[in-house]
Amino acid sequence: MEMPRPLWKGAISFGMVSIPVKLYTATEDKDIHFNMLHEKDLSRVRQKLVCAEEEVDIERDEVVKGYEISPGRYVVLEDQDFENVPVVTTHTIDITDFVDLKEIDPILYQKTYYLEPEEIGMKPFALLMRALEDTNRVAIAKVTLRQKEQLCTLRIYEDTIALETMFYADEIRSPKDLSVPGKDVKVSDKELAMAKSLVDMLSSDAFDFAEYKDDYREALMTVIRAKAEGETIEAPQPAAAKITDLTEALRASVEAVRRQKKEPEPAGEERPRARAKAS
Repeated sequence: MEMPRPLWKGAISFGMVSIPVKLYTATEDKDIHFNMLHEKDLSRVRQKLVCAEEEVDIERDEVVKGYEISPGRYVVLEDQDFENVPVVTTHTIDITDFVDLKEIDPILYQKTYYLEPEEIGMKPFALLMRALEDTNRVAIAKVTLRQKEQLCTLRIYEDTIALETMFYADEIRSPKDLSVPGKDVKVSDKELAMAKSLVDMLSSDAFDFAEYKDDYREALMTVIRAKAEGETIEAPQPAAAKITDLTEALRASVEAVRRQKKEPEPAGEERPRARAKAS
């Protein structure tokens, strides 16, 4: 995968040390995208910009950014105004703290980027990497990207430093209003034992994300290719009805995984008994 052009250039501020770096997007959009077409002749359609007051079409270069300070009253900002925002993080990744990675809840993570040092910054960049590796810490920092000051972490990823933007605390919604089971919901020892057994059987020594692929994307491309050839793809048959009894569902799950992995059944484990038919 070819690395795109850097989307940001600046410096990491590490105490009194300044490390010139470039920032690259670490991920690539693999979603299947569709064009909006006119059903009659399959020509592309365009979205127009319309002035709500005059009800006339306008060009994109006639559009400015405005912040509504009171109903109908706006303050208009130009590109230079954003450049003049008085924060050091406009051109600096400002490290403020170092913490253990386990202290950061994954719900905070937003988007991942790669950092690459400029030639003059190779040695201090290597020094920061070594410090992060030896202390097993991640750096907490701030940087301004796309007109927003982002909270972020800097951590080692393979042979470089990954910058991961994070949500601020006030951007995380609380789950307290959700209807979820409380501590008063009881589960039996047998149910818990079977659930743990299923967890153990589905556990791996290490997570290899390369083993996972987007099955829906591949299936959708199969539909697209078939339709391009004038063929149709039939929808799969609906899955069998789910077992509503929790104990039976757990037992069936354990046995299904065991058959898939061809593992022997542990000695002394109770087999499911056939239910007597009602007379």
